[in-house]
Amino acid sequence: MADQVFVRHERHGDVHVLRLANPPVNTLRHALRQELVAALDDATAAGAKAVVLIGEGRMFSAGAEMTEFGGPRLEPTLTQVIDALDAFPGLTVAAIHGHALGGGLELALGCRARVAASSAQVGLPEVKRGILPGAGGTQRLPRLIGAEPALALISTGDSVPAPRAKELGILDAIIEGDLAEGAIAYARAELAAGREHPRARDRAVAGDLAAFDAAASGVAKRARGMEAPPATAEAVRASLTEPFEQGLATERRLFERLVKGEQSQALRHSFFAEREAQKVAGLEGIDARPVSRAAVIGAGTMGGGIAMSFANVGIPVTIIETSGEALQRGLGRVEANWRRSVKSGRMTDQEVSQRLGLIRGTTDLAELRDADVIIEAVFEDMEVKQGVFRELDRLARPGAVLATNTSYLDVDAIAGVTSRPGDVLGMHFFSPANVMRLLEIVRGKATSAAALATAVAIGRRIAKVPVVVGNCFGFVGNRMSFQRGRQGELMLQEGALPWEVDKVMTGFGLAMGPFAVADLAGLDIGGMVRKAFGIPFPIADAMVAAGRLGQKTGKGWYRYAGDGRTPEPDPETERMILEISASLGKTRRAIPPEEIVDRMTLSLVNEGAKILEEGIAARASDIDVIFVNGYGWPAWRGGPMWHAERMGLRAVRDRLAELAALTGDEGLKPAPLIERLAATGGTFARPG
Repeated sequence: MADQVFVRHERHGDVHVLRLANPPVNTLRHALRQELVAALDDATAAGAKAVVLIGEGRMFSAGAEMTEFGGPRLEPTLTQVIDALDAFPGLTVAAIHGHALGGGLELALGCRARVAASSAQVGLPEVKRGILPGAGGTQRLPRLIGAEPALALISTGDSVPAPRAKELGILDAIIEGDLAEGAIAYARAELAAGREHPRARDRAVAGDLAAFDAAASGVAKRARGMEAPPATAEAVRASLTEPFEQGLATERRLFERLVKGEQSQALRHSFFAEREAQKVAGLEGIDARPVSRAAVIGAGTMGGGIAMSFANVGIPVTIIETSGEALQRGLGRVEANWRRSVKSGRMTDQEVSQRLGLIRGTTDLAELRDADVIIEAVFEDMEVKQGVFRELDRLARPGAVLATNTSYLDVDAIAGVTSRPGDVLGMHFFSPANVMRLLEIVRGKATSAAALATAVAIGRRIAKVPVVVGNCFGFVGNRMSFQRGRQGELMLQEGALPWEVDKVMTGFGLAMGPFAVADLAGLDIGGMVRKAFGIPFPIADAMVAAGRLGQKTGKGWYRYAGDGRTPEPDPETERMILEISASLGKTRRAIPPEEIVDRMTLSLVNEGAKILEEGIAARASDIDVIFVNGYGWPAWRGGPMWHAERMGLRAVRDRLAELAALTGDEGLKPAPLIERLAATGGTFARPG
């Protein structure tokens, strides 16, 4: 690494090209920043009239090197690099391919002009890490595109494709063909024409302060407890109300506050946890099998969403159903989902046609013979699934990966009916499967390393976050959530009402409360699982028996009048809860908000500790990835295990013991791993 060159300097007459060379994504590490400033000095000394910045490899730059966060600021900082660009006497052009994100886009904003390949994307996603752009992005972007459009991009962290970026004014030109050659030609043409390209810092900001403040108020309302989005509004507002240098100082002050805060630490934990989850024991040096075609058994909501995930990335997929009517209904749902994306502007009609062309529907199970991966997504019943896998064993080609999308059932029992258990595993998608990022990959006792490596590679390819877990009831996410659901049931028996619990948990940061989520999914889903495993929840079971199944029946824990989607507290639900609570001999009490939060979160942590000790999850951070990406846990709280580490495991142990004594619930007694770690001062990440 000591001999690595991070900036390659090429001379093309009076136009010099500086290539960022820090693979794979050209993060702006300290050594690269040093070499970039030195290269700018060299170009100035050589009399260059223009400098083109371009990235090698996959992209222009993914931005800051996150491993440097929290440490001392090493000079030159990115701000000082951009100052050097500002000081360059000639034209500076950023030539963008792939992505220019975060500090990468801030570097480009520091150039006097920006060009890009038509396939490029640009964005300032820092808010998703709990911070804001800290190298002038909140001051330069408004000077290029206006304060309100800049706020919309910075407060959401969304990226925009190159054509849209040009419309906004972020880019000056789209380059077709070779990007470096096109950027050099662009620079020469601009020099020859004598066109002015003022620095971003010297431009006026377009925007009305009253209109901006109204937009900023909307950002604050949508933040749901996150500190970074309102801070981005404050920083961008400074571009309207303060001189450039003073605006930079405001940005830096806000950045420093956020980067030291717990929310940013939690979001950075989530970022690195996703990376760690891709390191799977036993797969070192194992190659994934090639996958060129997929098949999905079942055209229901889940099966259709899984098929969309394959078609979205260009993989042909066959959907197989038992009847033509069910098949057409499923294919119609798939097309309708994509058509909604066209209406919202996220897709074009041509893209929909291309993706529909990748999906083939059939009622003939033998049509899966050429598939490299087959995913079963039928009714959650062991006999039904085993029947499907007997047929897969007979029909699928040798070496095909056979995956079940089961949420709770024993993957080994499903694999056991085949003659090739090494090819069988779980691929647990989350609904809607074409949207949700999480993919739990369940390793059975006989699953081969090659099959597992293939499933992980498929997960990455279809834009999921794959997390490998062991085989047990509910695996990781549903097993832990079952314990949280149990606490919800018990609190209803003891004195709480569903909307009281939901209000507390949305205040904690969940987008929806657990009872509202149950209504959305359908109360019969949980009821079916409890019945299959003989685990009664008296109040929840009574709701199902009364036909109160959630949104789809217009009533569940809540009632749904009007648009059929807005939950309203229902007196009938309250009456049922009070009657059943009395029949169970419960003396109802007011349950304080802090108890609700602790029972709904620490029940997860306690079960997570058992899962870790059993080896069902490889790392505590894997559990956090699962809950942030699949179960609505607020990313800015890092995940349940991170939450417990922030509390301190001694405090977690003591609170669990206190709750167990208060409620008489043995299920809240601290898990043995928590007891040991609390006694020794260890953590989930560092047990020793």
